[in-house]
Amino acid sequence: MAGWQTAGMPEGHVTHRLAIGLTELFAGSPTRSTSPQGRFADEAAEIDGYPLDMAEAYGKNLFARFGNRTVYVHLGLAGKLYFADGDARPVLGQIRWRLENDRHYADLRGPQACRLLDEEQVEAITGALGPDPLRPDAEPEAGWERVRVSAQPIGLLLMDQRVTAGVGNIFRAEVLYRHRIDPMMQGRLLRRAEWDAVWADLVGLMTYAVVQGRIDTVRPEHDPVAMGRAPRMDRHGGEVYVYRRAEQACLVCGTRIRTKEFGGRNLFWCPNCQRTSRRKVPARRPAVTAGRRGRAAG
Repeated sequence: MAGWQTAGMPEGHVTHRLAIGLTELFAGSPTRSTSPQGRFADEAAEIDGYPLDMAEAYGKNLFARFGNRTVYVHLGLAGKLYFADGDARPVLGQIRWRLENDRHYADLRGPQACRLLDEEQVEAITGALGPDPLRPDAEPEAGWERVRVSAQPIGLLLMDQRVTAGVGNIFRAEVLYRHRIDPMMQGRLLRRAEWDAVWADLVGLMTYAVVQGRIDTVRPEHDPVAMGRAPRMDRHGGEVYVYRRAEQACLVCGTRIRTKEFGGRNLFWCPNCQRTSRRKVPARRPAVTAGRRGRAAG
């Protein structure tokens, strides 16, 4: 993993890959922690010399555990974590935290958050998150309980980290397309079978992304070879149906992909494959009072 870094707002698979990398390269032996930038210097000194027990991810949150203290990292939009090895270890840019051992080093730059926490503080963060499709302890029922009562559009709910931790703009757009779901439909109109299918698909797509290091969401019959088309050329990489394909033809029906700002992010969808939902919230029957029941009986 030497020389690999992240760019842009990471989806959950990136954070899990970082946790795997930290564990593989640094766990089990003494480490050195410093903060060349200085903003994390006091905290780094507290764990300097301690071995890394393990690193784990929960959604877009990264936790590196050193005994009873944990370094918490959220990359946000600008953060990058870079792994490298070798004796030459130049200090380039604003390095918030450098973790190193005799063989490897990791440099963290520009994170949204980098803090040293105790276990109670870690639990406060993880306790506020919804199920993570990449964690074996995930309970998708918790996400469903929020979705089934919400008047918010499902396209917003899937980006809510209290519903599905780790799902970002790409997985949101792609999983809704793959299941032909109108992203503007209210969450409470989603059927339970649809939620189960979306969840299972997220588990599969995100697990693949962890292994491969890229997001691919097109089914075999729609990949470049099967369709005789050129591979997608985009800095985000991967073969996708709708993400960042505005005004291009849908790979399935040929309709132009649409985009709009939605909850502060750009949403992409096919207006034909994901037609506007006609589902309606059932009207509530008016309550029958005791007086009315008595008059009706008379």
